[in-house]
Amino acid sequence: MTPLIRPTNDKAFAENLIRQNMAAYHKQFDMRWETALFDKQWDELDNYELVVGDCRAGVLLLNHDEHAYYIRELQIDPQWQRQGIGAEAIRYVMERAQQAGINLIRLRVFCINPAIALYERMGFRVRKTEGGTHYMERSINDISNLV
Repeated sequence: MTPLIRPTNDKAFAENLIRQNMAAYHKQFDMRWETALFDKQWDELDNYELVVGDCRAGVLLLNHDEHAYYIRELQIDPQWQRQGIGAEAIRYVMERAQQAGINLIRLRVFCINPAIALYERMGFRVRKTEGGTHYMERSINDISNLV
C-alpha cells in the first residue's frame, strides 16, 4: 500500500499517535512523556503525515545533517500496521537522502520493538545498543534492491 506522504503542521495528531504507540515501551522503561521536549523537537524537524485515501495512517519525523538522514519518529496507526506503509515511508526517506547526496539513514528503536524486523528487512543494521535502545543505520548506495 502506497501512502501519500505530505508535510504536516498537525502536532496534536502526531503527539497523540506517538504517545499511543509508545505508551507500553515508556511504561516498561519507566519513561515519562515530556510535552515541552516534543514541542521543541517538533519545531526542529521535518514533519510528515502518511495518508491512505482520506485517512491519516501515520507520521514521519525527520532531520538530517551532512552525514545522514535521521528517522526521529515513524509511527503507524495500529489499524494500518503490517500493510507496507512503514516500508514505503522508509523508501521515501532513502529517496530524499539520495537526492540530497547523503548516503546514510539512521534511527533508534527500543530493543523489544517488533519494528526491528521491518528495519532489518529494509537493510538497517544495529551499530550499537545502549539503555534498551538499538542504534541502527543503513547505507543507501543502492536503493534499487529494497524489499
